[in-house]
Amino acid sequence: MMIVIEEVLTRDELARLRSLAQQAPWQTGVSAGTQAREVKHNLQIPEGAEVLPEMRALVLQALNRNRLLFSAALPLKLRPPNFNRYTPEHPNYGWHIDNTVRWLPDGTALRTDLSATLFLSDPGEYEGGELTIREPLGARAIRGAAGSLVVYPSGLLHEVSAVTRGERLACYLFMQSLVKDAEQRRLLHELDLALISLRRRLGENEPELVTLTGTYHNLLRRWTET
Repeated sequence: MMIVIEEVLTRDELARLRSLAQQAPWQTGVSAGTQAREVKHNLQIPEGAEVLPEMRALVLQALNRNRLLFSAALPLKLRPPNFNRYTPEHPNYGWHIDNTVRWLPDGTALRTDLSATLFLSDPGEYEGGELTIREPLGARAIRGAAGSLVVYPSGLLHEVSAVTRGERLACYLFMQSLVKDAEQRRLLHELDLALISLRRRLGENEPELVTLTGTYHNLLRRWTET
């Protein structure tokens, strides 16, 4: 299941991230695996860059308060966010699948169930640069508004097409979910959204809602992996 979440960042957070990005020491991206590295032609902020801790903290602050992201992803672990930049000189990232295992700063492993792109540039600031994700029913191309987030299964083929004008800034990150199975995550997300809608209309104490909420949590308990 792929989901686009609008306005993940506040206007102030977005402005601060863009300002810090202009101060960053961008380098040719080399964080991909052996095969993906052959088709990766972009820039990223290297580990150890002075601006990186503040940029990561701003993104994590925004993600942590987003109820829709939690409902859809049920995150257990999250790899520290990184940032990339595409220009006509460093234009694209060809078709690839994200590595299954990523290593965290503490030395433990993260299974990449979900990948995400947080857009920092508006589509009008560049041409090209579509994030295209190949789903079972066909490919979907996305050029998200600045501050929006697209989340999708890490096992899907995807690419960033060539930027031919301007600059495309984004943040990218990987998550391990409490629920490994994508279909189970989808069902839980749909049930959660329905419960939220019913609570708004009926209040919290309707007996049927209490029962359905219990069903949601019991399914989550059954399917959770930690």
